[in-house]
Amino acid sequence: MSSALDEAAAPPAPDPHRWRALAVLLTASFLDLIDSTIVNIALPKIRADIDASFADIQWITGGYTLTFAIGLITGGRLGDIFGRKRLFLIGVGGFTIASALCAVAGGPEMLITARVLQGAMASLMVPQVLSIIHVTFPAEERGKVFGMVGAIFGIGAVAGPLIGAVLTEWNLFGLEWRPIFLINLPIGIAGVLIGLRVINDSRATDALRLDLVGVFLAAATMLALLYPLTQGRELGWPAWSFGCLAGSLVLVVVFVLYQRSRLRQGKSALVELPLFRLKSFAGGIALQLTFSVSFGIFGLVGALYLQIGLGWSPLRAGLVTIPLSIAVALLAGRSIKSFVPKYGRKVLQAGTLIMLVGALLYLWEARHFGTDIQAWHVLLAMAVVGVGMGLIVAPLSSAILSEVPFSHAGSASGLVTTTMQLGTAIGLGLTSLSFFRGLDGSVGRGPTADDYVDAFSTSLWWVVAGFAIVFLLVFALPKNGGVFTFTPPPEEEADGESAAAAPAH
Repeated sequence: MSSALDEAAAPPAPDPHRWRALAVLLTASFLDLIDSTIVNIALPKIRADIDASFADIQWITGGYTLTFAIGLITGGRLGDIFGRKRLFLIGVGGFTIASALCAVAGGPEMLITARVLQGAMASLMVPQVLSIIHVTFPAEERGKVFGMVGAIFGIGAVAGPLIGAVLTEWNLFGLEWRPIFLINLPIGIAGVLIGLRVINDSRATDALRLDLVGVFLAAATMLALLYPLTQGRELGWPAWSFGCLAGSLVLVVVFVLYQRSRLRQGKSALVELPLFRLKSFAGGIALQLTFSVSFGIFGLVGALYLQIGLGWSPLRAGLVTIPLSIAVALLAGRSIKSFVPKYGRKVLQAGTLIMLVGALLYLWEARHFGTDIQAWHVLLAMAVVGVGMGLIVAPLSSAILSEVPFSHAGSASGLVTTTMQLGTAIGLGLTSLSFFRGLDGSVGRGPTADDYVDAFSTSLWWVVAGFAIVFLLVFALPKNGGVFTFTPPPEEEADGESAAAAPAH
């Protein structure tokens, strides 16, 4: 009798296919991450091939991240409601189709449209990755798995430019830049076929409903913020652009008040505001946003500076990112498994300071050597930035989700990835102020290499300021405890309710 009771009380056995499922999930994450950055290195070729303007360049990159950011919260909630496996596979399939459309685009309008569709499909795919991991792996394995996720994030973020450089430089079959999208097709098809077999479906235990008004308010808020940031300089900063920016602040307040109202009424909310009572979640979200803004600026202006400004080939510009990639790959997993349990938040502080030093070194080199800067100068700065990044990406991802209840894994994961993409989109939009504005004085004669050096240097000061803010934000996080030792939080109570989140009906 007692053995029967013990067996009934024992936790369910781990999914035997979980590691194969993880391979599919990480591959999908890698596809998204490289597509967020792979275009940067090919932008000069794309611009010349399809006669794109500087505004088109911003939309080719920003259109993806903007749509991605807008759809992410909704994508996470849809997974909670309709099944995470189903939404994941729909996202992977749609992402693959959108990649094919990008590859056959004959002009900037079609390419921008296809990139917007690509971002929309990614917003269905990506939120399910962390939530499926959260519900598939037992607590004792999540630290290891989050370390792998962090490593993939770091590698993908910097491998994109390198892969894009190689594919663009090789000019396979005379297709110029188009293979950077065609490479997604076989990977996406394989991901769908294998995922159907090895991923188990899951959804929230509560009877959730999609908050359509919340979706509209969230989308309107992000559009009001990001559209004028991206298009304002090109149009001469008309009055409506400032009105949109001011309106985005009003919409934030309206959105929060509306979400609170739904929670008080016991209805499903798009964003579970009580999650922000968790220090690990609220502090981590603030860090993620600021970090992503800074890195969004860093990635785009670096590619334009090296290729258009200094005339480097795509391959040469891509190769100098290798030290960053290697450093992130070596340190991301080690930081979460070895350093964080021993030193807590000091690991994130050290990583931020190292990135700050790397950005300052790059800034000094750009100003000191000017147009005579050599590849080894950039290699050194990239290596330093990579070491710091490797100490941040994995601990931050794990800390944000460490105390999130099971039933709200999709919503929380959507917020994490929304914050990441929203920050990147804001960073891309801010390049209008930090980089392209520095080239405006060259209208009529065309920007010189020195103009690009000046514009790049100004942008790096923005990046330095961002890293300094990140360092200060780390102090808002707990010094130690469950956040940084990754002690698994208590699972849901028997009735499915969570102390951290209001019930949803």
